[in-house]
Amino acid sequence: MQEKILILDFGSQYTQLIARRVRELNVYCEIYPFNHFPAPDETVKGVILSGSPFSVRDAGAPFPDLSSIKGRLPLLGVCYGAQHLTHNFGGEVLPSNTREYGRAKLVKVDSDDALFAGVTPGTQVWMSHGDTIARIPEGYAITGSTEDVRVAAFRIETEKSWGIQFHPEVYHTTEGLKILGNFVRGICGCRADWTPESFVDMTVRSLREQIGDDRVVLGLSGGVDSSVAAILLDRAIGPQLTSIFVDNGLLRKNEYQSVLDAYKRMGLNVLGVDASAAFVGGLAGVNDPEKKRKIIGRVFIEVFDREAHRVQNVKWLAQGTIYPDVIESVSVNGPSATIKSHHNVGGLPDKMNLKVVEPLRLLFKDEVRRVGRALNMPDEILNRHPFPGPGLAIRIVGDVTPVKLDTLREADHIFISGLKKSGYYEEVWQAAVILLPVQSVGVMGDERTYENAVVLRAVTSTDGMTADWSHLPHEFLAEISNQIINRVKGINRVVYDISSKPPSTIEWE
Repeated sequence: MQEKILILDFGSQYTQLIARRVRELNVYCEIYPFNHFPAPDETVKGVILSGSPFSVRDAGAPFPDLSSIKGRLPLLGVCYGAQHLTHNFGGEVLPSNTREYGRAKLVKVDSDDALFAGVTPGTQVWMSHGDTIARIPEGYAITGSTEDVRVAAFRIETEKSWGIQFHPEVYHTTEGLKILGNFVRGICGCRADWTPESFVDMTVRSLREQIGDDRVVLGLSGGVDSSVAAILLDRAIGPQLTSIFVDNGLLRKNEYQSVLDAYKRMGLNVLGVDASAAFVGGLAGVNDPEKKRKIIGRVFIEVFDREAHRVQNVKWLAQGTIYPDVIESVSVNGPSATIKSHHNVGGLPDKMNLKVVEPLRLLFKDEVRRVGRALNMPDEILNRHPFPGPGLAIRIVGDVTPVKLDTLREADHIFISGLKKSGYYEEVWQAAVILLPVQSVGVMGDERTYENAVVLRAVTSTDGMTADWSHLPHEFLAEISNQIINRVKGINRVVYDISSKPPSTIEWE
């Protein structure tokens, strides 16, 4: 059984970051809502309480039942978690009179405390809270202070329980990974055996047991998630897997054939299906982006269902669901409000009467790539930028036509090829060209033109949940702009998007 750390989520924006940092230490962890977590068994080695946008003094503040944890397992409260361990166990938490946001220094550190073993006095930490611990309960000992915050860290002397009012998971806490390592490896005694290689071995065994001799179908998209899922399944059940790669007519230039060829070189049993006419025809005259997504989803279900029925005795549908999708479905406040339809098609299992298998449901996006590397996947697939399921349809603002698709493909090809040739491709998380429903005046030769504008979009990110615009050199952008305007008929203006996520999204639709 895989040992693990439980992380109880109180709604903090940093909860997933805690999990990713723990996994960087090769320790497996799972996130659960504070009010809906499993009773700890022998595999649970410790528990972390996350931060929260709430105050512990609020009438409706999150209040977990820690009776199965506190005093029985190692426990670390982070920010709100630390304040909960104070406020609800005999201490006092009050509104802060001093600034407790941003960078601070731990001017006092108990170096003899197990949580701070090897941590440098004066180390930088990141504060983010409006309340402060004014008085600790009896039996608690202060283990860290900043100039403004007397109780920046504490331990409960009769338990393996600690609390810290700063965030060790964020980059700005310079020795945060060491502190988390002291907790999960030192205090909790985790073996640190959660590696891509161990995940592959465990998952292959599990898939064989789960599927047995049944047949499985998987929809390949050309992206990293579905590709890694396919390779894992292929390693587990070989020819029992049939993968279906659909050309929806909304892919990049030459992408369908090049990706299909790559899959075949990888030894996958893959069926290529050209359904571009059905998708592009179904989108004719549709402007609303949400309607576009639903049309694409509906047509995909129809095409995939038809092709999958040609495979005999299928019992399972494989999907490339990853851990953030799983967390989102059981979030603290229930499923989040829909920002846009997810590109994974949810109607297939019911329509086809199939059971679902999700080989990647335990992994974050960056872990998927590491597993792919452990599986020796080719770089042409593994290092591909994320690409939306609806493809170029949501990079054409407004209605989709064959002419617009061809125009966008050519401009996109110039941008992506330029990034690869210049060496910037792997520095960028995702890049795109957006075709706007805007025409602007221009001059080409001696003639006045009135043609389309496109937007270049490039962002840096780790998992796509937040992103910053890529600071590409002006000379590079100028060269790409010149190439697009000179080579792509119908475009006379190129602009660069310098907005970050949040508040903007990566895609425009």
